[in-house]
Amino acid sequence: MSEGDAAAQLSADEIIDVVDEQDRVVGQVRRAEAYARGLRHRAAFVLVRDGAGRIFVHRRTAHKLVFPSLHDVFVGGVLGAGESYDEAALREAEEELGVSGLPRPEPLFRFLYEDGPHAWWSAVYQVRCDLPVSPQPSEVDWYGFLTEEELARRLTEWEWVPDGLEAYRRLLAWSAGQA
Repeated sequence: MSEGDAAAQLSADEIIDVVDEQDRVVGQVRRAEAYARGLRHRAAFVLVRDGAGRIFVHRRTAHKLVFPSLHDVFVGGVLGAGESYDEAALREAEEELGVSGLPRPEPLFRFLYEDGPHAWWSAVYQVRCDLPVSPQPSEVDWYGFLTEEELARRLTEWEWVPDGLEAYRRLLAWSAGQA
């Protein structure tokens, strides 16, 4: 079994919380079961900027359980059972970026992502990372830091994870409302 396949199996076996329409925990299942049955759960999305303000963008590996080989504007992932959004945002950002000592990501807003069989409460964060990144090969096939202008161009050229695209669209609207 390859490293990517082993990571995917561990991810599939992880126990996660199942939540209702109001984001209240109503049970726990293996992640693979939540995906197979379309059960609503929780995820954290972290927009990462470097010291120059560029945005970390990456392409997911082909071994990911959901949206393999697509590009993403966010690092993050599914919350483990009993884990808070804040804990997951920091854990996932450090894991995916391959860093430790990252500042605590700043919470921005939450929304319910629903698209066919996929449904999860999504907490959106942002963080500045001045550390040298070394993304996990089991999670990330390619990465780069893009300016907002470069990212805007790539949004029409590359294939993107739909939940991340929705979160980014909402982040742009949220940011415009904050100005």
